[in-house]
Amino acid sequence: MIRGVVRPLGLILPLLALLFAGPARAADPAQLQDLFEALHIEATIDVMHDEGVEYGREIGQDMLPEADSGSWQRVVERIHDKDWMRSSVENRFAEALQNHDLTDILDYLQSADGQEIVDLEIAARRAFLDPGIEQAARDQLEQRRDDKAPVLAAIDQLIRDSDLIERNVMGALNSNLVFYNGLVDGGALEMSQADIVADVWSQEETVRDEARDWLNAFLLMAYEPLDNAELQAYVAFYQTPEGQVLNRAMFEAFDTMYEELSYILGRALARHMQSEKL
Repeated sequence: MIRGVVRPLGLILPLLALLFAGPARAADPAQLQDLFEALHIEATIDVMHDEGVEYGREIGQDMLPEADSGSWQRVVERIHDKDWMRSSVENRFAEALQNHDLTDILDYLQSADGQEIVDLEIAARRAFLDPGIEQAARDQLEQRRDDKAPVLAAIDQLIRDSDLIERNVMGALNSNLVFYNGLVDGGALEMSQADIVADVWSQEETVRDEARDWLNAFLLMAYEPLDNAELQAYVAFYQTPEGQVLNRAMFEAFDTMYEELSYILGRALARHMQSEKL
């Protein structure tokens, strides 16, 4: 989930558009609710909650070796409140989709093919909670590459069209940045903002390699059950203006949630580290 470097001249046309445009028109509430249901936002948040709780547990093991693990896990659970996570995502979706008619997006997502793909993506992501399954998926990816499986060409196209690797890299780096800021603001770390930024950006290539491997393995697991016509229709949808609007909105919504969670987690970790010293 990524942004590029903004050049000063690149601000002129967007700024003029804001100055002379009328007030933003909110997306239709009924369409938004239909979209959230079609995307199975509740089920998606359930998986992301479990991912976040496991990540918090791992951080506790690494950075709070002497702490009461039960106490830390209760904090992690409170931070990853499902109702808050869902509200954050849905509110940001609503902001990102203002002035957009969602009819064409809903026509695809509510179709049988659209719903099958949403279900497959969520099932694959939940399966990846098991490290053994994730590793098996990575091994399967290498086998499919050796076999030159046609599904990989469609996955590559989807990744390129939606800029999935770079968006995920930037999302991860931004989350790491605000996590550091949380540690600093919580008093557990003394680093200047320049040093934090330098440290985070030093991780860029490692994060990119991991994002590339994870995405390809995940998408292979999700999409291999589809027939070629279904997969090509999905790729074609994300090449449309409506598909790109949805893609941007999803990254904006989930990036915002992850950045807020990362900062709060950093602050909470700092408090626990400080209490350990006492």
